[in-house]
Amino acid sequence: MENSGEKLYDVIVPPGVPRKIIIDVSEKFQVEIIDRPRKMKFANMDGDVRNLIAFRCDADTAQKVHEYLFSELKKFVEEE
Repeated sequence: MENSGEKLYDVIVPPGVPRKIIIDVSEKFQVEIIDRPRKMKFANMDGDVRNLIAFRCDADTAQKVHEYLFSELKKFVEEE
């Protein structure tokens, strides 16, 4: 994804998101998949740094990706 001077945003993918949803997002939206180092703040990982996946895109797309991602996660959880 080329940056034409437009500010880009990262939508962090929460750990445990099914691969199918990640692939769907990458096919439906114009995003770049990147690794993002983040400190973990729960259980026995408090302070550990992990590389998480993120979708890098413009602000409008980031909002759409965020809404789609959590909508698909909700459907996934309800199916279980």
